[in-house]
Amino acid sequence: MELQVWMAYFVASWAIALSPGSGAVLSMTHGLAYGVQKTSATIAGLQLGLSVILLVAGVGVGALLLASATAFTVVKFAGAGYLIWLGLRQWRSRVDASVAQGEVAPAGASVPSARERFVTGFFTNVTNPKGIVFMVAVLPQFIDPVRGLWLQLLILLLTTVVVDLVVMHGYAFLASRAQRWLATARARRAQNRVFGGVLMAMGASLLLVKRAA
Repeated sequence: MELQVWMAYFVASWAIALSPGSGAVLSMTHGLAYGVQKTSATIAGLQLGLSVILLVAGVGVGALLLASATAFTVVKFAGAGYLIWLGLRQWRSRVDASVAQGEVAPAGASVPSARERFVTGFFTNVTNPKGIVFMVAVLPQFIDPVRGLWLQLLILLLTTVVVDLVVMHGYAFLASRAQRWLATARARRAQNRVFGGVLMAMGASLLLVKRAA
């Protein structure tokens, strides 16, 4: 892969990662609720899901999914349903009953296990049909057909993951800085409603995604 091609993809990776999406919302939600350190497990899951999508698109399976109406519909409804379920769970998440109104909620209350956070991140990205559509459209522009495919995919994969790791941790860090102002029981309920609503809206928006022509 030529340096100028990689540089172009590097810039594109930042634009992709910085654009609002379900991964960014999830990183902010967990960063605000659990702190940056615990959100790292969530972000690791997001990266595994992103890697699967990139590899699937890179080896042509993504194009096959786009060509098959049934397969694409299954992925679309699975992704939409998962985000809506996450949003509903966030919306209905209970605030510690022992926390009186106006008092600070205890840090780390009701924190899912690292495995649960990882799995949540993974399924959030791997069931996102927008990611498949985007990767199938973008990757071919950066792959030289006369060079080895797997080495190029590895370079693109590492670039994508490193950039996304930085950006998602940045989102989690910024959200975690707001903990001191959003630590009351009332603020936590409002936080659950806002982020839950956003996740459900994103899930509903996936139902509008169509196959590429």
